[in-house]
Amino acid sequence: MSLSGKTRVAGVVGQPIAHSMSPVLHNAWIAAAGLDAVYVPFGIAEGRFAAFVQGLRGGSVAGLNVTLPFKGEALAAADEATSRAAGARAANVLVFRPDGSILADNTDGLGLLAAFAEQAPGFDPKTGPVVILGAGGGARGAAAAFVEAGCPEVRIVNRTLAKAEEIATALGGTVRAYGLDQAGAAFEGANGLVNATSAGLANGGAIDVPLAATPEACVVMDMVYKPLTTPFLAGAQGLGRRTVDGLAMLIGQAIPSFEAFYGQTPPASVDVRTLAIQTLGL
Repeated sequence: MSLSGKTRVAGVVGQPIAHSMSPVLHNAWIAAAGLDAVYVPFGIAEGRFAAFVQGLRGGSVAGLNVTLPFKGEALAAADEATSRAAGARAANVLVFRPDGSILADNTDGLGLLAAFAEQAPGFDPKTGPVVILGAGGGARGAAAAFVEAGCPEVRIVNRTLAKAEEIATALGGTVRAYGLDQAGAAFEGANGLVNATSAGLANGGAIDVPLAATPEACVVMDMVYKPLTTPFLAGAQGLGRRTVDGLAMLIGQAIPSFEAFYGQTPPASVDVRTLAIQTLGL
């Protein structure tokens, strides 16, 4: 990779950041497109995010993807936000404009919907309720995306009911809150089910919900991508449900980020899914 005085720089910021797959995806696309560009990871200490972002105003860096724990601070640091970022109350993309202003966006929801479209052909969020497990930033972003896509009802299921109610209040009348003990009722008639918690990892605790209460046609997704087939997805597959993995969402959110930073669509010739699987050792 050769760099010049005109190299367009973008990157990802978070803590920790060494595990991020974003540099692998973006730099593979950059190389295939032959761009004078680079995408780099920035690991900064908590408490230093605002100062870091303010120092990038003016466009010397084209933009940033933002990961945990800074997505809320990213929205607060921006001068303008898209409806997606405002609805999610978090930003995973910051674009630094030449005039010094900062635009916040959230492409997580776009990635989620793209993952459903790719791995569950025919799924239509407009045709029935969707259930989301969890009430963190991932859940809020997913809920905002489904609301924007025209889903008739989004049901937030969380161990702490008050946190689910916060999302329901923020996003409006089509969003309903359920406690974890009400999961079975929430699953009735569900068109889709998304696990937006970290529960169910290979070395973690399984999430205790009655997957069998979902309709046979319900599409089940887990935002976790390592392991690629989580215990949650394995349980859904055992019931014959179609499933969507978190890696598809990761790639789906990266595509509009690349477009925002480099002004073009990533080359379709790059098989970034296979590249990510090889890099992750999945």
